[in-house]
Amino acid sequence: MIEKKERTAILFLFLISFFSRIPGIFIVGDTNLDNEWGMIVNNLIQYNTLSYNYYDESLNKFLLPTAYMPPLYVYYLYIFSFLSLSNDSYILTILLSQALLSSISVIIFYKLNKIFFSKKISFYSSLIFSIIPLHLYACSQISSISLQSFFGITFFYLYFVFIEKKNFSSIIYLSIVAGFLILLRGEFIAIFLSSLFLLIFFFKIPFRKILLILFVTLIVISPYVIRNVIVFEKITITKSFGFNLWKGNNPNSVVEGYATIDKELREKINSIPKTNQYGINFDNIFLDRAKKNIKEDPKKYLNLFIKKFISFLFIDINSSDPNYYNPLHYLPSLILGITSVIGILLSDKKSNKLNLLIIIFFINITIFSCFFILPRYKLVIIPLQIIFTNIFANFIIKRFFYSDAK
Repeated sequence: MIEKKERTAILFLFLISFFSRIPGIFIVGDTNLDNEWGMIVNNLIQYNTLSYNYYDESLNKFLLPTAYMPPLYVYYLYIFSFLSLSNDSYILTILLSQALLSSISVIIFYKLNKIFFSKKISFYSSLIFSIIPLHLYACSQISSISLQSFFGITFFYLYFVFIEKKNFSSIIYLSIVAGFLILLRGEFIAIFLSSLFLLIFFFKIPFRKILLILFVTLIVISPYVIRNVIVFEKITITKSFGFNLWKGNNPNSVVEGYATIDKELREKINSIPKTNQYGINFDNIFLDRAKKNIKEDPKKYLNLFIKKFISFLFIDINSSDPNYYNPLHYLPSLILGITSVIGILLSDKKSNKLNLLIIIFFINITIFSCFFILPRYKLVIIPLQIIFTNIFANFIIKRFFYSDAK
């Protein structure tokens, strides 16, 4: 039972989180669906299909199915179209809904922190998470990062709830959120499978319960997988692995990637038959080129991988984003990067929960570093960095202030 004082603290966290995001939505918020989101959502609204627009030699528009973008955020945007709002109201409603999810995620983050820390530390760390500028900014943009942050935090919380309870309801909730994350970000498949293996390794979870988690998760993603099998004759969630690998591993790549297509690649793309397999073949071209690049100069791309890894953990010292070096952005990232590493070094190595969280943290960074690191991706690891920073803060408190602090 939550005490009245704690309920008040939770309500405060929610209100400060939600209302602190409103100014950003009106000042710097997106006003349209642009790029791939706009194209796919508009085709879904007009033609009831997930597709890009392509043009034949006579410039007649036709549609081809796509699996380029994971579908969950597309459908999230699509749902709001049923409200029949004007464009401005439509975008505003989406951004406000993202602010709401972001605020709820702060509450879930507070509950996650309580698994490891006192209520006081959990409250203040959740407050910090709420008002970190990148977190404030994210919900003002048409980007899947808001949903990824929300479901990512929820996944970690439910993950530890399952470790404690191991009951049927905890399996169902964890599996549903895992399914949503797979439909939101393709790389989460690797994180999810790794997290299940770690459950067996650290907590000796019965294999039948792991299989049940996998089964329920498969049920969640199965409608989209079946659609792709029918359309592309291939089991897949998203088919952009090759393009993303090439973007992060080509001769011109930096930490944030590089996506200018050279003449040879352009000729190969132009020669792809305009069939349902277009997207699959498109991605395979980039996959082959990325593999070739890495094979021809493995030392170069290993060094680039290390640079991306360090940049993700701390900051990118050579970012091309003109707003990256705003102190409100890079200082919190740098401080959390340093304090979280110290926290990891100070963590209780006998705590299986913390060891598990540390491993998942580095798995996240490793997977992203294989591709490229956009500034907004930092929001994925900030919650874990705050948890590790709490270990450092807790050490300072116990060492210099209260020896009985949790």
